[in-house]
Amino acid sequence: MDLERSPLALPFPAIPPIAGAVPRISRARYKEWDRCDLTYVEFAEGTSVAGVFTRNVCCSSEVELGREQVRLGRARALVVNAGNSNAFTGYRGREAVEQIMAQVAQHLGCEPSDVFVSSTGVIGVPLPKDKAQAGIAAALEAEPCTWEQAAETIATTDTFAKGALATAVIGGRTITLAGIVKGSGMIAPDMATMLGYIVTDAAVDAAFLQRLLSSASDDTFNCITVDSDTSTSDTVLAFATGQAGNASLASIDDPGADAFAAALQDVCRQLAHLVVRDGEGAQKFIEVRVTGAVSDESARRVGLAIANSPLVKTAIAGEDANWGRVVMAVGKAGEPADRDKLSIGFGGTWAARDGQPLADYDEAPVAAHLKGREIDIEVDLGLGDGHATVWTCDLTHGYIAINADYRS
Repeated sequence: MDLERSPLALPFPAIPPIAGAVPRISRARYKEWDRCDLTYVEFAEGTSVAGVFTRNVCCSSEVELGREQVRLGRARALVVNAGNSNAFTGYRGREAVEQIMAQVAQHLGCEPSDVFVSSTGVIGVPLPKDKAQAGIAAALEAEPCTWEQAAETIATTDTFAKGALATAVIGGRTITLAGIVKGSGMIAPDMATMLGYIVTDAAVDAAFLQRLLSSASDDTFNCITVDSDTSTSDTVLAFATGQAGNASLASIDDPGADAFAAALQDVCRQLAHLVVRDGEGAQKFIEVRVTGAVSDESARRVGLAIANSPLVKTAIAGEDANWGRVVMAVGKAGEPADRDKLSIGFGGTWAARDGQPLADYDEAPVAAHLKGREIDIEVDLGLGDGHATVWTCDLTHGYIAINADYRS
């Protein structure tokens, strides 16, 4: 399937080498394509790890094992397979993952539980163990690659490589955080058909890293949606190699911990936005801001009801300032709302206030705003102080074309 680059694509950042993390790629040939499809990253001894995973109950063996592994808090390697999700494959799928873990562990002289595996692609096809074994063997002997090459290799229906970069100062030392992500469709909170990997040279205690990643994910990855579908394989892992030489962070009260937390949040937000920008068939990036809710969580649910509405998303695709569809989405969210206190706007122009269309409403600036690539929808419920921001994209014919032809 030959996909055109998304018009919302952003350039890949200049990610430098991260001390203690070495990426390599190879061709396992999981599909009939002329590209690398196996990514291998080797981490220094002492690397800590944290992770968040899909809540889809039909998850893959990679997710099941990953949940167990992150509790141990340590990592020596990551393997990512593209083209085959290895989900809904029973014992054969688990055997394939355990084979990969054992093969890499033998090479590194570590425990199999120190080797994390992710897979993405078609559901219901067991990962070919012979191809995985050969792909791993090739990756172990390959020259190190760039993070952009690694980002390209983990992709499936993505149209551009996605990466993020941030820095923070801890105890006078500048540390680096870098991330790569893949995701384009089957994107919804909990989390998307999204594989994301964040690597930092900072020293961070595993339990504290888990706390920070979970919090950042709630405000970023769990606030995006492309099509409301939640995948079987979604994973975000954060690895801290400890090579920067800072005193290990174990609490938000530690010097520099707040700066590190902010940088991690920044990387997660960048990556989450990139996934939406590459939504299958997307032509517009949409930010939905909800204020005046009874709680932040209620605001997020209202925002997601708007962002997941096919009627709202197709109206944006058609550049139609049909704010009545937003009213509908608010009303169906199942959250506290009062028709007579509701206000709705687009791009800084209010169309309705306190449950009434504005008498002097001029649709011209809204229509002009909707012709752009970056769309803002504002909703004020007028009930409380709760607020949230959710990101999505429009729904176009391109989404149908991609998914109707996905397995070919």
